[in-house]
Amino acid sequence: MSENKNENENENEVENQKVNENKFDDFGGSEVNKFVSQYGGAVIGGLIALILCFTKLYKILVFIVIVLAGIIIGNYVQKNKSTVKEKLKHFIDKF
Repeated sequence: MSENKNENENENEVENQKVNENKFDDFGGSEVNKFVSQYGGAVIGGLIALILCFTKLYKILVFIVIVLAGIIIGNYVQKNKSTVKEKLKHFIDKF
């Protein structure tokens, strides 16, 4: 008798899982979830880019990126003086 009870409980659980899985199929929920999980970052990035373009804040961002690139390049040159010096010599010699 207890075996029949366990089998009925297992069947009910399987049916409940199927119902829960199919709940969003009518609305395309599983497809939306897949899309958001794959491309959510791109969508958010695109929205941020649109906001920046419409508000013309991209000019400030370009300025900040140029300053940060200068800082990174300066730090690299300071820490790797000898290799940078050699690479510049070879680059100048090619001209």
